[in-house]
Amino acid sequence: MVPHLVSRWPVWLFRWPAACTPGASVQHNTWAGMTRTPAGGSPWGIVGTSTPVRRGSSSTSSRAPEVMLTHKRYPVRRLPFSVVSEQDLAAFERIVPGRVITDPEELEPSNVDWLRTLRGCSKVLLRPRTSEEVSHILRYCHERNLAVNPQGGNTGMVGGSVPVFDEIILSTALMNQVISFHEVSGILVCQAGCVLEELSRHVEQRDFIMPLDLGAKGSCHIGGNLATNAGGLRFLRYGSLHGTVLGLEVVLADGTVLNCLTSLRKDNTGYDLKQLFIGSEGTLGVITAVSILCPPKPKAVNVAFLGCPGFAEVLQTFSSCKGMLGEILSAYEFMDAECMQLVGHHLHLASPVQESPFYVLIETSGSRAEHDAEKLSIFLEQVLGSGLVTDGTLATDQRKIKALWALRERITEALSLDGYVYKYDVSLPVERLYDLVTELRARLGPQAKHVVGYGHLGDGNLHLNVTAEAFSASLLGDLEPYVYEWTAGQRGSVSAEHGVGFKKKDVLDYSKPPEALQLMQQLKALLDPKGILNPYKTLPTRA
Repeated sequence: MVPHLVSRWPVWLFRWPAACTPGASVQHNTWAGMTRTPAGGSPWGIVGTSTPVRRGSSSTSSRAPEVMLTHKRYPVRRLPFSVVSEQDLAAFERIVPGRVITDPEELEPSNVDWLRTLRGCSKVLLRPRTSEEVSHILRYCHERNLAVNPQGGNTGMVGGSVPVFDEIILSTALMNQVISFHEVSGILVCQAGCVLEELSRHVEQRDFIMPLDLGAKGSCHIGGNLATNAGGLRFLRYGSLHGTVLGLEVVLADGTVLNCLTSLRKDNTGYDLKQLFIGSEGTLGVITAVSILCPPKPKAVNVAFLGCPGFAEVLQTFSSCKGMLGEILSAYEFMDAECMQLVGHHLHLASPVQESPFYVLIETSGSRAEHDAEKLSIFLEQVLGSGLVTDGTLATDQRKIKALWALRERITEALSLDGYVYKYDVSLPVERLYDLVTELRARLGPQAKHVVGYGHLGDGNLHLNVTAEAFSASLLGDLEPYVYEWTAGQRGSVSAEHGVGFKKKDVLDYSKPPEALQLMQQLKALLDPKGILNPYKTLPTRA
């Protein structure tokens, strides 16, 4: 107990049952003053709000409606964790002096998810700078049975990064140091709170690139990328983080520091423990540092934007692309005509090619501009001549390349301006990828404003989005569980790259057998026996 600190903590801070218990009233003025709406966001302040890069940005707006508390919108009950006390705050102040946040306005952006569909009521945010401080925090919370919500850039799509009730928010924002970079091997070692875009700049100055690239790169943290096993725009070329991550430092629930921060390309000594934490969404441990392999920066980058007369032609173009472009192919993205109409209508972005039912963006990355240009020229000549592609444009300079990528990357932003958005991120066999969109359009009829499909065709990843004027329970009932059942019928995955988080935890059985779910529960019980790490997330609710 530190007596001089007592006056810092307002009385309301210790009255969790009065503020957050299901059924109790919540004083809305507690949360007034800050709303977290990304630039260019939806005037509705609801699902789908987006910017192409700065997803985690905040702004103040008196017009955006308050987000409903998660436990009021969803049937979830608080587990029997302890409530933060005055003594706890004093203990945290000793561990991270000056970095214990209790101001409601400062806390609000961290309590609300980026899509503004979920809101927790945490009253404490901690900002450690080192893994040792994280260890002390978790050891204390483990002893006190205090639930902890690890948080990076808070750009997640499934509610994994925000508290459900009053969990302590453990932010990695100050853990933002590059530890080392080896310019021969291309191995980067850094803390988990480094922003992806800043890491990209750091390695690009040394003629390397990060193996992943996301629309949220200006805000997302590398630790959060690993915790969610983020996919993104470079997956086709460089593969999953399960392959590019060489080592991790992780703090377990009881404060144990697991230092597996190796920089070795080959290490065949027993179980590869780091793989447990990639994609675990902070439920098994808090990632504090990472060792990751960065590929050399391509010396020549080209982007082609093509129009296709049908989805069959999109698939055939992809087959030709793989065969003719081979090792220089780095991205193959597709979008339908409704996506193009939305980015044109809401964002005033003009299509560079004639109107088509489908559009394809192809990126090549190589070491010799002349070699790549020749291969691309032969490929484009063939697909245009065969009728697979009806029109196309090619960009080689950075300004035009960014303009073409904006047509794909800003679809989410355009959707957010179209109304309430129901978002699905699924993996399917590529030959069936668009069938779900077609069937949903027929199923939903006039209930939906738009049913659109776009995504990473090279990875079999469909982003399915449905817009409506406002939230509708009946429309949701027509979407779920139909989308998940359809996906399971194709042996697909209900989450391709966005993770599970809070929103998808109870639909895992569409993609995983009971034996796998049981083993996941056992791993959780082994590494976090009290269940304090990111509760209510990732694993199905137990009866």
